[in-house]
Order: sequence, then C-alpha cells, then structure tokens
Amino acid sequence: MPDRVIVITGASAGVGRATAQRFARDGWRVGVIARGGLAETLEELRTLGAKAHGVEADVADADAVEHAAAEMERALGAIDVWVNNAMTTVFASVDDMTAEEFARVTAVTYLGAVHGTMAALRRMRPRKRGHIIHVGSALAYRGIPLQSAYCGAKHALVGFTESLRSELLHDKIPVHVSMVHLPAVNTPQFDWARSHRAYTPKPATKVVYQPEAAATAIARCVAHPKREYWLSLMTAQTILGGMSAPGWLDRILARTTVEGQETRRALPAERIDNLMRPAPTRHEARGSFGAGARTKGLIISGAAGRWLPIGVGALACAAIGALLGAALARRLTRSAG
Repeated sequence: MPDRVIVITGASAGVGRATAQRFARDGWRVGVIARGGLAETLEELRTLGAKAHGVEADVADADAVEHAAAEMERALGAIDVWVNNAMTTVFASVDDMTAEEFARVTAVTYLGAVHGTMAALRRMRPRKRGHIIHVGSALAYRGIPLQSAYCGAKHALVGFTESLRSELLHDKIPVHVSMVHLPAVNTPQFDWARSHRAYTPKPATKVVYQPEAAATAIARCVAHPKREYWLSLMTAQTILGGMSAPGWLDRILARTTVEGQETRRALPAERIDNLMRPAPTRHEARGSFGAGARTKGLIISGAAGRWLPIGVGALACAAIGALLGAALARRLTRSAG
C-alpha cells in the first residue's frame, strides 16, 4: 500500500523497530519517532524500499510530539495509522523508587501515548478516518512485583482508551482506537532499563517472543481493526486470571515473580540506563534473551478471548452432564435387567 502512512513512536528499538521493518516491507510510508538511534533505523527502512522519515522527539513533551506529527505529514502525507509504542520502566520495589522515577515512567509510557493520540486525532478527526493503536501489555490488566510504575501506566492507558472510544462513538467520528496487548518480548529494555536490584533483569516468564511476533499482531490489528488483540495464550491467561482470581494470582506472583525477573548476574556498577536519556549503545529490534524465543504466537481478539472462560465452563458442564447421564443410563439398564 504505497500511499498509506504509518507513524510509530519508540521506533528505534524493540517492538517499534520491528513494526517499522514490517510495514516497510509491506510497502507503507513509515514515520519513526524516538529520542535516538533514528539514523540506523532510517537507513534500514530505506534499504527495505520504504519511503521513511524520522523525527527525534521525547514523547513526554506534548509540543515535541505535535511538531513531529506535523513534520511527518509534510514529508510523507496524511497519517493513516499512528502506533503509540514508546515505553520505559524501572525494575525496583515501590520503597526503592523515587517520585521522579514514577513521574518519568508515567510521562513516557502513559502520557506519551496520550500526547501521540492527541496529535493524531487533530489530523484524523477532520478527515473522519484513521486508526490509533496503543501497544499494551498483559500487565495493563495485571500488575506484577518490581514494575509498579510501568504497570500503573499501562493500566491508565486502558482507562484513557475506553473513555476516548466512547467520545468518538458519541461524536460519530469513524476513527478506530485499538490496543494490542503483548506477553514477554525479547527487546533491549532488559539491557538498558533502570534497576535498583542486585541482579540484572530478565523477562518474567520462560516463554518469550521475538519483537517480530508483536509486529505481526500489530499488522493484524491494522488489517482487521478491533478493540483489542492479545498476543499468545499466556497473555490471555494473565488477563483472564487477573479478572477471575486476583487474590490467588497475587500469591502466585508474590512467590514467583520477584526472583523470576532476575538473572543470577550481578548488576554492573557502571550500567547506563535509558530512563532520562537515550541509551548510548547501538539500537536493535531484539534484545539478549532470544535463545528459544518464538517468532510467531497465537493472536486472539480480546472480545473472543473474554468468551473463553464461558466456553470452557460450558464444555466442562457438558462433559460432566455426559458422564452423569452415562452413569444414570448404566444404573437404569442394570435395574431393568
């Protein structure tokens, strides 16, 4: 689709970089926004044959995001899809974090998406078309230890999105707003996120996905807009488990997820994080936990996913009913004989 334009924030690394690559291969015009690493990203996208444009901006700065959106349209044309992907996190217990760190994670991960949405809507609303996608997480519905700031920001984004959808429906504005919720993904965040722990961080689960799997889920959302998509059965289990048995999940996470997010490698004293400024290391789509990481995953519509417990319950009831019916039939047969 050579005349379609997609803009992606946080696009110099991780899921954003993989998503930019995916749409470049598909023939889109690709706009990328990030604080650093854009020269490498743009060179890569142009090598893939895409018309691409980059703007260095911190999504925590609303004016900078608005300027970036205006520049993207001058360079590439009207924006069709805007992907809010930029994020940052801190691995630490609440007691070990500062108010400044909470504010920074919130400003990037939550307000950055709000700023991107506002800039996109200023252009999409008058045209009565467009699609805004928030890259969410299973942690948008279920908080885990050591990532309270990130989980809080992703939870806030769900509430913001629900409010916005209702407003657009009221005003009869045909702009789609979607969320794509992800599992653990092998991105560089584990290599450069700030941590106050003794050991280097790692994904919380054994099953990890490559960022290309996330890009495929985002592409599915663009092709078939829905409220939500969940990548992987693990994401579905996390979201539905948090809804149905939150107290039980609290205890499971308390026992497993603190140490489960740490390697046995000591955190280097000289480690440089990217919380306040871009990481000085080379930006890549993939991180350092790719051994065994999956490049494909089950993509579930959130609407369909919420019916899973009902369907499973119905099947269980049907199975129990069949067993009871068979037992009753055997008893009646013996009585008749």
